[in-house]
Amino acid sequence: QVQLVESGGGSVQAGGSLRLSCAASGNTYSRYCMAWFRQAAGKEREGVASIDSDGREVYADSVKGRFTISKDNAKNTLYLQLNSLKPEDTAMYYCAAGSPATGCWLASLVLRWYGYWGQGTQVTVSS
Repeated sequence: QVQLVESGGGSVQAGGSLRLSCAASGNTYSRYCMAWFRQAAGKEREGVASIDSDGREVYADSVKGRFTISKDNAKNTLYLQLNSLKPEDTAMYYCAAGSPATGCWLASLVLRWYGYWGQGTQVTVSS
């Protein structure tokens, strides 16, 4: 089992920054791939950024150059640095974990490859 707890969301103006954190616990193998997804009101959940156990990173085109995913293995924590925020970044942000058992061998934004999810943290960007 894996437990994921997000924090760091909030309300900012366009152009501002936030840093999201995801504290992970449980089976390390089940956290082979880690990712951030987001879901805006009335829209489907979409992948934002992913990192795997070898440090490979993948980003959605919409956030490349603005968001950075990182992890601190000693602290069992995943981060997402959000810079140059736009109103369209407003969403609930979710931390997710996957493993080869769920189809995740490399950093990926394929939602079905992630079997563990946090409860989410809200990010609201005003213009």
